[in-house]
Amino acid sequence: MSFVTVRAHYDGEKVCLDEPIDLPPNTPMLVTIPKPDLEDDSRAGWFAFAQSAFAHAYGDDEPDYSDVAVREPPSQ
Repeated sequence: MSFVTVRAHYDGEKVCLDEPIDLPPNTPMLVTIPKPDLEDDSRAGWFAFAQSAFAHAYGDDEPDYSDVAVREPPSQ
């Protein structure tokens, strides 16, 4: 079974697809929506996790690598 993602919105009464798609009647669907009350908390949690990971990876005790360590210079 393959899946496709289609943008949609809720108009206050029903879910409306924002893109045309040919669907036979009674096609099963999986609808995923963000919870407005948890979205900001989740984003803040991921930001804190990423921030701590970057701090660990690029901490003050990380050695400063010279250009000699670069095998291939970036293209300009």
